[in-house]
Amino acid sequence: MSSDIPVNAPAKASTRTRDFLLLGGLFVLVLVGLGSLAAATGWEETMAQLSKLGLVQLLVLLGLSLVNYLFRGFRWHYFTTRLGLGTKLGQNMRHFLGGFAMSATPGRVGELIRMRWLKRETGWSFERTAPLVLVDRASDLAAMALILAVALLFSGAMIRFAIPVTLLAMAGAILVTRPTLLSFTAKSFYKTTGLFPRLMARIRRAARSLKSFSGASTLTVATLLGLIGWVAEGYAFWLLLVWMQADIGFAMAVLIFVFSTLAGGLTGAPGGIGGAEAAMVALLLVEGVPLEVALPATAVIRVTTLWFAILIGLGVFPYAEAQSLKNKGAH
Repeated sequence: MSSDIPVNAPAKASTRTRDFLLLGGLFVLVLVGLGSLAAATGWEETMAQLSKLGLVQLLVLLGLSLVNYLFRGFRWHYFTTRLGLGTKLGQNMRHFLGGFAMSATPGRVGELIRMRWLKRETGWSFERTAPLVLVDRASDLAAMALILAVALLFSGAMIRFAIPVTLLAMAGAILVTRPTLLSFTAKSFYKTTGLFPRLMARIRRAARSLKSFSGASTLTVATLLGLIGWVAEGYAFWLLLVWMQADIGFAMAVLIFVFSTLAGGLTGAPGGIGGAEAAMVALLLVEGVPLEVALPATAVIRVTTLWFAILIGLGVFPYAEAQSLKNKGAH
């Protein structure tokens, strides 16, 4: 029976409500945590830093985040053309941006909603479109690892923190973009542990489709688009620190932003929430940034990146869902 049959609508609505409640709860918890630290150090100092930001500055931060989302959206479209899906740019942008609504799910697995939309609109099964998710994540890992590696050349003080994360990110990118290696790893994992047989089988099937993305030119274009996107957000973080009169250098600011984003993701927490903020505050303190600056800077950059993306996703999600139902069976 199809999962899109109306009889399952109440269950879907219940799941969606649960996800939105989780999202709101996480947001409140982060605000409470940062607010408690701000109260401990004095609200006056924190508010003084926030008062340095006006509407223009906030629009600049949001604009740079949009650069990230759009370039990564173009990359998603590029991947669909390589896979031969036949979907159009507007359609792919709708899927990509709508998926942000589910960013705050554990490991961001909720973003697999894009696969459901593609199945409805193209008839392609999950196994055939799953490589899109794998190569998209791999491209992000590769771009972020390169950014960390370059930033480390100019920011030697944090080598002991960033090198392991850089190596893990690069290893993950290599694993996911090498079909034979990914298939071998999934097979070996199952033989060794006996765990997740269905998932490992799906990964092996998905690995066969990864050949469409393993070419040097494809990976180069994908990595370049990712680099532009993530550097834009790193640049936004540096500008924010400059406006708060805590300029620690462009390379160091980008390194802290990218490292914290990756570190938060490695915790497996929804959207990296909690881990990313803790890492960002801690690393800013290590670099001599006062707590009354580190706290509001962290809060603002997370609101204008992660939470802004989720807000966009929530806005696009209903439209994407409606369009996928409207176009269902059109293929």
